Amino acid sequence: MQNVYDIAHELVRSLRETDQYKDFVDAKKALDANPQISAMMNDFQEKSMEFQTKTMSGQEPDADALDQIQKLYGIVMSDPLASSYFNAQLQLQTILGDIFKIISEAVDVE
Repeated sequence: MQNVYDIAHELVRSLRETDQYKDFVDAKKALDANPQISAMMNDFQEKSMEFQTKTMSGQEPDADALDQIQKLYGIVMSDPLASSYFNAQLQLQTILGDIFKIISEAVDVE
């Protein structure tokens, strides 16, 4: 029987060979090469995460915060570098989510 950690490392190697991972790495490099756009993306992600955390903890969603996030999203998506990074990140997260779902269902974790 193979060691489960060895299998996990094999999965990582396979993930790194996917187009989605390669696209994410390329988009991240391009984004990091532009400090202004990178800072804008980081700001959007931080504000979005704060909003989601508050909402998930049962706090009433703040309309002003939601409005600000929506405006930032519009700005982010209008920039080709940021939009490309955002889309590549979503594609990679989809694969990771699918893998987690497969594993969770297989070991009956809820």
